[in-house]
Amino acid sequence: MEKISKLASENGILILSKSTCCLCYAVQMLFKELRVHPIVHEIDHDPEGKEMEKALVRMGCSGPVPAVFIGGKLVGSTNEVMSMHLSGALLPLLGPYQ
Repeated sequence: MEKISKLASENGILILSKSTCCLCYAVQMLFKELRVHPIVHEIDHDPEGKEMEKALVRMGCSGPVPAVFIGGKLVGSTNEVMSMHLSGALLPLLGPYQ
């Protein structure tokens, strides 16, 4: 979906989220603790939110939210982000945005 691509390319770190999702909140808190400031786009407040959810599933996001993009590329949902963090692979990706 073009809207997702545009948002991801315009923002270094983007989290597509839902305001009522506890996993989305957990990922946002992780980034806060890592001292990075992602743009959070609440898709449940977006008129195109349902279409965005479907597009995220087609893109391979397991959730569909949270969907984390770093440097314009889809990193994944909660499992992928937490796994990367625990393995030490997340911080190097965040370096340019700290």
